[in-house]
Amino acid sequence: MIARQTIYEGRVQGVGFRYSCKELAKGYDLTGSVENLPDGTVKLILQGDEEEINEYLKDLSEESALSHHIKGQMTVVTEVDPEIKGFQITK
Repeated sequence: MIARQTIYEGRVQGVGFRYSCKELAKGYDLTGSVENLPDGTVKLILQGDEEEINEYLKDLSEESALSHHIKGQMTVVTEVDPEIKGFQITK
């Protein structure tokens, strides 16, 4: 299991972005969380198989109905958090 954190920039708050992230996660064997940050960005954390994470990120940024709201994204490796269960919207 690996973990990735992605920060999304653009019009990603107030457009159902977090809900869409959670709905998309239902099609994958992943755990994670998504939250709005005070600077107007959204932080997404995903945990699972690297291939699943890569497919999810591609679907979100290229195939989802909200992809046109994303103006930038940065993904980094992060530590796996065994406390994360399922997929949660926080904040």
